[in-house]
Amino acid sequence: MKLNRAALVLLQLIHLGSSQAQSCANRFEVREATIESVHNALSSGLSTCRGIVEEFISRIEAYNPAINAIISLNPKALAVADSLDRAIAADNTTGALFCIPVLLKDNYDTEDMKTTGGCLDLANSQPSIDAPAVIALKRAGAIILGKTNLHELALEGLSVSSIGGQTLNPYDLSRTPGGSSGGTGAAIAASFAVL
Repeated sequence: MKLNRAALVLLQLIHLGSSQAQSCANRFEVREATIESVHNALSSGLSTCRGIVEEFISRIEAYNPAINAIISLNPKALAVADSLDRAIAADNTTGALFCIPVLLKDNYDTEDMKTTGGCLDLANSQPSIDAPAVIALKRAGAIILGKTNLHELALEGLSVSSIGGQTLNPYDLSRTPGGSSGGTGAAIAASFAVL
C-alpha cells in the first residue's frame, strides 16, 4: 500500500506522541497539555517552565514545516521561562496562566515581535507596545511563544498568507483549517501550545 504525503505526516504526528510518552516517562508530555497539567508538572517538580517551553518549541520545529501554522517564534520565550523558574524557586508563582505557552494570531501587536498580519509588505512592522490583550496575558503569567499564520490581513477564510503560505489541517494535510484564524486552530490541534 502506498501512502500519500498527508498520511505519512499524520502517522508521524501520531507516532511522535506515542513514542514520546513511552520514552519520556519522566518528562512532561506537551501533547494535549492543559493549564492544569502544566501547573501540576511545575508544582510536582516533573518539569521546569523552561523544560515545558523547550518541549513545545521542539514540537513546533518538528511539525510546523508540514502544516505552516507558525509564522514566528518569540526569541525571548526561553528567557521569560527562566525568569518564571526563578519565581518558582522564590515561591512566588502568581497568575492564572503562570508558565502557560500561548500562541497569538499574527495581528496582535507585541513589542518584542513583528506583527505582520501575514502580509509580506508588513514583514518589518515592529510595534512599540503590546496590545491590551497581550498585556493581560503577560500579567497573568503567560509566555508568548510565537505568532500564528492567518489568512492575509484576516480578510478571507482559506488560511493562506504571503508570509506563512498555506496552513494545512494537521489531521488531514489535504484540507485547510479554514477561517482567518486557521493557523491558530491548526497550531492548537497539533499541540504547539496550550492556548
